[in-house]
Amino acid sequence: MKNYEKYRPGYFAPPMDPAEMEWTKKDHIEKAPRWCSVDLRDGNQALVVPMSLEQKLEFFKYLVKIGFKEIEVGFPAASETEYEFLRTLIEEDLIPDDVTVQVLTQSRQHIIDKTFDALRGAKRAIVHLYNSTSLAQRQQVFRASEEEIIKIAVDGAKLMNEYAAKFPETRFQFEYSPESFTGTEMEFARDICNAVIDIWKPTPDNKVIINLPATVQMSMPHVYANQIEFMSKSLHDRENVIISLHPHNDRGTGVADAELGILAGGDRIEGTLFGNGERTGNVDIITLAMNMFTHGVDPELDFSNMPEAVERFEKYTGMTVNPRQPYGGDLVFAAFSGSHQDAIAKGMKWRKETDPGRWTVPYLPIDPHDVGREYEGDVIRINSQSGKGGIAYIIERDYGFVIPKAMRAEVGYMMKDISDKRHEELSPAEIFSAFEKEYVNDFAPIDITDATFSHFSSTKDDNEVYGVRIRANIDGQVYNLEAEGNGRLDAVSNALRKTEYHFDYKFITYSEHAISADSNSRAAAYICIADKDDNFYWGVGTHADTILAAVNALVSALNRMNKKIHFVK
Repeated sequence: MKNYEKYRPGYFAPPMDPAEMEWTKKDHIEKAPRWCSVDLRDGNQALVVPMSLEQKLEFFKYLVKIGFKEIEVGFPAASETEYEFLRTLIEEDLIPDDVTVQVLTQSRQHIIDKTFDALRGAKRAIVHLYNSTSLAQRQQVFRASEEEIIKIAVDGAKLMNEYAAKFPETRFQFEYSPESFTGTEMEFARDICNAVIDIWKPTPDNKVIINLPATVQMSMPHVYANQIEFMSKSLHDRENVIISLHPHNDRGTGVADAELGILAGGDRIEGTLFGNGERTGNVDIITLAMNMFTHGVDPELDFSNMPEAVERFEKYTGMTVNPRQPYGGDLVFAAFSGSHQDAIAKGMKWRKETDPGRWTVPYLPIDPHDVGREYEGDVIRINSQSGKGGIAYIIERDYGFVIPKAMRAEVGYMMKDISDKRHEELSPAEIFSAFEKEYVNDFAPIDITDATFSHFSSTKDDNEVYGVRIRANIDGQVYNLEAEGNGRLDAVSNALRKTEYHFDYKFITYSEHAISADSNSRAAAYICIADKDDNFYWGVGTHADTILAAVNALVSALNRMNKKIHFVK
């Protein structure tokens, strides 16, 4: 790693005191920028297998559907597919009146000529002119002076004015990019952009777009923001200029560049869904837009069906969305950690009870429902790292069983052990199946098939006596038994002890609830008993009758105890 010595920062800081920068005083974005999707041009040229005409048409319609008003459709002079795509959009009237298509062109006459030819009949269009301006490109690629590079841009700008006059039926807007802006001396970037602005002469009704791309990221995000603020304060006719940002992601900070760049004066963003693009990609518009959404800002793009966005993107590009991709990844809402699951479950309950209008749930920066995801199967997911709270939450959420707190640790360890041995995640159905098999209505070898209760109250004192007649099947032998007790379960226990089996246990705790709220709901009862060594055994019983649910819970607990301590005659 000593090779680090051959690298030096390649960016140019603006000639301003950083203390004068006003963007540093802002802490959030107040409104959405203008959005321009470059999926069909910049994103497409980065694909191993570029999109077909049919795929591009479908993708274009989807971009319109989710709200993009500006869409860069290609470089029509670069290939026949690009040219035919644009012609198809125009000739088949596929461009809505409120959507503007954007095309890219170099500052060369034959390319500009074909670009405008491709736009024949368009109602509105942005023509995007660019040439490279960085010190490295000027020295190594073009071997040209600053004046020669400015002449390239100015000549292209003049040609665009001439060509636009030939197509009065189209409302044109012009855009200029000093490509490799981040590697350009800021004074030179200012001068070349102003030279182009002076040729195009923007007006309030026809503003010029100056696009300042991080063609290759060279700096930390705050430096890019400083560069944007310098340009914003230095451009001619600033009130009639739209500053556009086109951050790439070489340093992995494309979203940060865009966010700070907006604070520093950026009005518009060019990017792609999920950040597709050359090298490490473009700025991810979905992440950027959803970041605004989570701060209470309308992003003016519709990602309420994020699963569809993922499906469409993967279908058109042949790429896959990372499971941990912000907002869209399959696992971004999944919590496997026990402490996280417990906090989420408690946060969801707190929100429901106290403030359902606000979202403040721990570990979930956004309500999954807002992007078309469901809590079921998306949020709390179970593997060997999961905890008791998350497992109890799933069983209650999906199946209505409210596991007592004292029981949750035991159930949690059982599920973790199953997941650990299988080396896989457990689905809600698998979790409940294991819970039900282990605890609920276990009727072997002990089974009480019938129980009739009576209740006696004395007028002389507060003592109450409960009587019971039961039919029990134990290891295939049927017993008809009667007994009394100070409660129904005590009476049942006393009846069982009248058999020749040695039942040695004591009650620890009992609870019950309705599994659902309707009048036909079943009851669930939970009983914990302990043997003589204070080992605990839980049982769960269900029945339409609350009393019989409790009896079933006791039987289940006894049968679980019997697996460890075989009852003997």
